[in-house]
Amino acid sequence: MNKNRILTLLICTILTAGCFAQPAAADAISSSADEAAFTEADMYIFEDDAPVIEGLTYEKSIKLDYAECFDVYYYNDGYKLIDVEISGQYLIVPEGKEAPDGLDPEITVIYQPLDEIYMAATGSVSFYDELDAMEYLTMSSLEVDGWMLDAAVEAMNAGTFVYAGKYSAPDYEMMVGRGCDLAVESTMILHSPEVQEMIEDLGIPVFIDRCSYELDAFGRIEWIKLYGAMMNLEEKAFERFAVQESILDSLEDFENTGKTVAFFAINSNGAVTVRKTEDFIPNMIELAGGKYIFDNLENPDSNSATVRLSMEEFYSKAVNADYLIYNGTIESPLTSIQDLIDKDELFQEFKAVKEGNVWTVDKSWYQATATVGYLITDINLMLTGGDPADMVYLQKVE
Repeated sequence: MNKNRILTLLICTILTAGCFAQPAAADAISSSADEAAFTEADMYIFEDDAPVIEGLTYEKSIKLDYAECFDVYYYNDGYKLIDVEISGQYLIVPEGKEAPDGLDPEITVIYQPLDEIYMAATGSVSFYDELDAMEYLTMSSLEVDGWMLDAAVEAMNAGTFVYAGKYSAPDYEMMVGRGCDLAVESTMILHSPEVQEMIEDLGIPVFIDRCSYELDAFGRIEWIKLYGAMMNLEEKAFERFAVQESILDSLEDFENTGKTVAFFAINSNGAVTVRKTEDFIPNMIELAGGKYIFDNLENPDSNSATVRLSMEEFYSKAVNADYLIYNGTIESPLTSIQDLIDKDELFQEFKAVKEGNVWTVDKSWYQATATVGYLITDINLMLTGGDPADMVYLQKVE
């Protein structure tokens, strides 16, 4: 019996028992995936158009099923080329080796081992947690009270993951003193180009993560394979990704409920922020058996996945939504329906408010990129009347 079949049967059993999202259930799925053996055919493909690097021989590429924003190419003697859309190309040089002569100067060279990493792409820490590689994250762009991810909090409290200044004002002296091997940044660093230049001038390579630009929810999760390649933990990455992908197996034959969902937050100025229709959040709602309330919603003035609406604009479309999900990762999570009404009295007229179908996303979800698939099962349970106690990231608002 192959690994996907094992995972599918296990998920179906758990769903039938009504306890999918409980930690014990997640651990059971994880154990099954950890025991699965991945062959070369499972993990790699050969591409005829792989980048040519003088002095190196191309061997294979990592197999991707969802991600569109990156590729990983393998060459002889352990060299790897990570190609990230817009961000650039990064050559991973194995320990004891040197970058080949004549390498394109536009390619950023990253030397292994990566024992001292400054992490400023906070949504990507969960990938290291899933890879059991938290020990390599030694410098943080957030102080301990900015972390919602247990692994990061524990590492900071233990002193193995220390605050080294925010992304726009890092502690350069600490980075140099500790021998920083790599700075992992989100695209926020592009707003502070002088900081990126300073880090690079210190001889520290900067890797810019773009996982948040994936339109497919599982494309975003699949970035664990990139970090697995970076850390020489490919098989572990495939194992952990299989745990999340098994969620799709469990919902493969699920009939869409047709119920509509609005996913939003309200900022301090009273404006409503929602997601574009072509985004991983609407994708997750659809996979869970629902329908995102906004059709063909775009952000013509920005590449951002969020769109800002007036309350009147939001009301006109979402007043009859079957469910409201408040994005507590942007603003503070709701503690009651009255909290929502206090933001704007118009919410009293919303169908979901009248019927008690208001939910909030736990604040920790934003930093849990590697396990974001569990939100799909949460939404599915919400749409089908499942027990809120079985959810990981969604909470019912009374």
